[in-house]
Amino acid sequence: MDRYDDVDTDAGDGEVVTTELHYSPDVLVKAFALGPGAEVDPHEHPEQTNVFHVLEGDLVVVRGDEEERVGAPAVVPFERGVPHGARNESDETAVFTATMGPME
Repeated sequence: MDRYDDVDTDAGDGEVVTTELHYSPDVLVKAFALGPGAEVDPHEHPEQTNVFHVLEGDLVVVRGDEEERVGAPAVVPFERGVPHGARNESDETAVFTATMGPME
């Protein structure tokens, strides 16, 4: 039942590796491994709520005009339509999941 073993954490410098862990009409769960210097550019989902769960390492999380460094474990919610992203300013790979819904 545990899908964490499916997460690909082999991200090199500047690389973003993603793994889809679950999809249904209600929710999507994707894992992201950000190598040192990697970034998920700020973007928004007008129809979905999104929640980051930081599982390993440290990230700088962007929410609208705010930025905050968070370390594992951490949970960061984003309401519908709020621009959000993340970047890894550390020397180690950071891993987080993004849970988003509803999908339809």
